[in-house]
Amino acid sequence: MGKVIRIGLLGAGTVGTGTARVLELNQHEIAERVGTSIVVSKVLVRDPAKERHYLSQAVRTDNFDDILNDPDIDIIVELMGGLHPAKEYMLQALAAGKRVVTANKDVIAQFGHDLFDMAAAHQTEIFFEASVGGGIPIITPLKECLNANRITEIMGIVNGTTNYMLTKMAECGSDYDSVLREAQQKGYAEADPTADVGGLDAARKAVILSSIAFNSRVRLEDVSVEGITKITPDDIAYAADLGYVVKLLAVGKELADGINVRVHPVFLPKTHPLASVNGVYNAIFVHGNAIGDAMFYGQGAGSLPTASAVVADIMRAAQDICRGQLSSVGCTCYEQKPICPLEKTRSSYYVRLLVDDEPGVLAQIATAFGNAGVSLKSVIQTRQNVVDHAEIVAITHTVEHAKIQAALAAIRDLSVVDEVRNIIRVENGEDD
Repeated sequence: MGKVIRIGLLGAGTVGTGTARVLELNQHEIAERVGTSIVVSKVLVRDPAKERHYLSQAVRTDNFDDILNDPDIDIIVELMGGLHPAKEYMLQALAAGKRVVTANKDVIAQFGHDLFDMAAAHQTEIFFEASVGGGIPIITPLKECLNANRITEIMGIVNGTTNYMLTKMAECGSDYDSVLREAQQKGYAEADPTADVGGLDAARKAVILSSIAFNSRVRLEDVSVEGITKITPDDIAYAADLGYVVKLLAVGKELADGINVRVHPVFLPKTHPLASVNGVYNAIFVHGNAIGDAMFYGQGAGSLPTASAVVADIMRAAQDICRGQLSSVGCTCYEQKPICPLEKTRSSYYVRLLVDDEPGVLAQIATAFGNAGVSLKSVIQTRQNVVDHAEIVAITHTVEHAKIQAALAAIRDLSVVDEVRNIIRVENGEDD
């Protein structure tokens, strides 16, 4: 056994406590695999007087300098969350030559290049496997195991809250508000669920995955983001009738016009591997020119699943310290690929309209689509308990986003159209 590796832990919340728990529960196996013991030496908390299970042997402090300036601490593990002061703490730790492990998707998505630059300048490392997918290994596979491939597509269900909600809506026919309340009661959704249901949480993860997959920096502002707040039981029922399920996907594709990264609900064919990923589970689907299709599946959040990834990073950092080496792959954004404008992206679309129930309505709508260069694949007309009105549901052939927007603008101007109730992309593999 080599020297004891000492950790400074920033944050003792759900994941911080889980990390300490995994280190304790598996301490013998970890020591054998690493070649030395790993202990949590100090922990940064808001209230040092509060007792914390699994951290009773660690010194508790509310001053980051107590950890940063401790020469015996080798690895700083940031599990506070949020942008600030987490970003500043990690930069200071790297500048001090300490290894850093984090699960912070916010900081990695927005300031990852700053952290990589600081690590390189001071001959140290940053590990962030837990920033995407919780316990699912995806960062290391993309950076190392799949780096012989040219990745052209990566898409995934990367937010457990929204996947749980859409699953419940499909299984029970419940509406959005009902399943949101249930998700909050079960602890799957925050009191303020905006980041989850609005798609921002998934967008941050899409930034990280796409930047690695396509070797080019993607910024949060490059991502087109739409959440699930407009999804209704009717949309989900229509999807089922047409052979689809509704999922919130983070999608990254390298197209002829550049990189396209987006987060939005999709109609996904029931035959797609991601279609059967339900509840709070996550999955990430990757297409490479050598491996073909691969999918990574598991629990995307939670104390112990996320701690599993955090501790694996800690072990790798500890092994590097013992061997006196740097083994992690640093920033892989060595290219500067253009971002494909949203208007040039191509997809099939589901469009649901509320219209007057009278002769000639369908012909007017078909003409508006056709004049905009949009071809219709299928059309359904139903009467949904509304007097003198009907619903028209159309699935288009693959078309540029700019053309579908032009068609919808023309349709909204038709006197026979009362409302464009929803428009959802159909993910059918034909948009590249």
